Amino acid sequence: SAQIADLQQKLLDADNGDRVKQRWDSIATILEAKCALKYLLGELVSSKVQESKLESSLQQSKANCSDIQKMMIEERNHMTEMEAEFQNQLLVQEQQHQEKV
Repeated sequence: SAQIADLQQKLLDADNGDRVKQRWDSIATILEAKCALKYLLGELVSSKVQESKLESSLQQSKANCSDIQKMMIEERNHMTEMEAEFQNQLLVQEQQHQEKV
């Protein structure tokens, strides 16, 4: 029974694939062609809208990434300055300690 169920599912899947192809292959009248064309144009418009939204999102993400990179560069520069200042203070304290000794 498991094999029968598996075979039935395979047949249903194959029928669905064939039905879609047959549906497009069996367009015989102008009315059917107009309906199919209207459907395809609707899908095209939907795809274009989705593409536009994704492109906008990509541009926004690129801008955010650029801003974050600038902030990271500024923070690195600030850290470098702070480290240099710390090293300078450390050197001054070591000199003062040496003088005391």
